[in-house]
Amino acid sequence: MTAPAESMRPAWPNSPAAPRALEPSGARPRRLNPARVGLYAFLAITALFFLTPLYVMVVTSLKELSEIRSGAILSLPLAPTIEPWIKAWSSACTGLSCNGISVGFFNSVAILVPSVIASIAVGALTGYALSFWRVRGSGVLFGALMIVAFVPYQIFIYPLVRVFAFVGINNSIPGIVVIHTIFGLPTMTLLFRNYFVSLPPELFKAARVDGAGFFRIFWSVMLPMATPMIIVAVILQVTGIWNDFILGLVFAGRENLPMTVQLNNIVNSTQGERAYNVDMAATILTALVPLVVYFASGRWFVRGIASGAVKG
Repeated sequence: MTAPAESMRPAWPNSPAAPRALEPSGARPRRLNPARVGLYAFLAITALFFLTPLYVMVVTSLKELSEIRSGAILSLPLAPTIEPWIKAWSSACTGLSCNGISVGFFNSVAILVPSVIASIAVGALTGYALSFWRVRGSGVLFGALMIVAFVPYQIFIYPLVRVFAFVGINNSIPGIVVIHTIFGLPTMTLLFRNYFVSLPPELFKAARVDGAGFFRIFWSVMLPMATPMIIVAVILQVTGIWNDFILGLVFAGRENLPMTVQLNNIVNSTQGERAYNVDMAATILTALVPLVVYFASGRWFVRGIASGAVKG
């Protein structure tokens, strides 16, 4: 028996007999359901919660003091001016000196660049050693580093001040660089160790068979493959070191105070009239570097985390 002729006919796309075309997995749903509406509402409220202070800071920094005293903090400036920004950068008083926050900016850069390079270099090398070169006691050393990472660093300040004063590097740029390297070592070691553990061990074994040594394998094989993790480490260290206050206040010295310490001196100054527009401009200038880093490399941060930062 042959099938009826009708069953041999192709079904039209809109006919009941035609199978429904599967929508691609990335296609947006045609209708909004209550769950999605709630998600959008939550995201909008969260964004509003975090962006409102930034908006207030920006509009206040562009207003004259007479307009700020009117109390309309959410209103746009009637006559926008960049004079508060110029004053915050070049002539705001940070204690007895009135050179603006630009001095602190260059001090922060002088602290940031060597601290980031040194902490990442030492952390990557230590993480590589703990992942492939299983020497005796490596597990104990890794555990000790992790314990130190969760100990409040404030309890180490006084002993380190005494040690650095004895060595002769207290109140100096090299001293604060060493401090940031020491306190960044546990986190950097954890990140790179977990990333290197996730790599195929055959790469390490093949390099060993070819005669490569400890540093040759690290420099020629492991480090080029760790680019996503290096980006993650740079973002974390730049943010942490740039935003640091207490370590810079204690170890940098009066001549090398970072931007965050000078910002505190500007905002909490009791001399003369309180210039809120200058304070807001100085605050934005201080936070500009971490904001630029996040906006410029946010997607790389996610890729680095996904490629091994939480593995191991």
